[in-house]
Amino acid sequence: MKYKIFITGLTVFIGTLLILTACQTTPNNVEVVKSFDISKYTGNWFEIARLDFRFEKNLNNTTADYSLNDDGTIKVVNRGYNYKKQKWVEATGKAKFVEAKDEGRLKVSFFGPFYSGYNVIAIDPDYKYALIAGESMKYLWLLSRETTMPENIKQAYLKKAEGIGYKTSDLVWVEHNRQ
Repeated sequence: MKYKIFITGLTVFIGTLLILTACQTTPNNVEVVKSFDISKYTGNWFEIARLDFRFEKNLNNTTADYSLNDDGTIKVVNRGYNYKKQKWVEATGKAKFVEAKDEGRLKVSFFGPFYSGYNVIAIDPDYKYALIAGESMKYLWLLSRETTMPENIKQAYLKKAEGIGYKTSDLVWVEHNRQ
């Protein structure tokens, strides 16, 4: 009897894990960039704005660095300065393409087998500025290769995000200064 309960519990646990790791990675109404080139995307990006969430709470000087791993995945290193705790924090994870490698639809993991959507929904031709959507309407980032973004690009990205349904008035505008 105990064996049957254990097997049932294990089956439910594994099933739940599979469901969680196979969840939708792109919000409704979101179109990802086609003809995406990961080799142009790799390198350092500065976070210009974000919809705040617990892992980036109280962070400024936030950056993301992407590099290719030998196995075809992408190494992700997110870094920021927690101005309340007065210390730098860093998280390393990995990303991989959800389907085609020329689509800006990826999933990223910082916690083992659990992945979250990472969707490049706008990028300029020179790969200097990007608009990223998470797996739901709770996650949005404006990224730049520099600590600023031209006003015309910022406004275009905000308009695109609002058109999808994002509440851009909730964005946190990141400060970049030396610590």
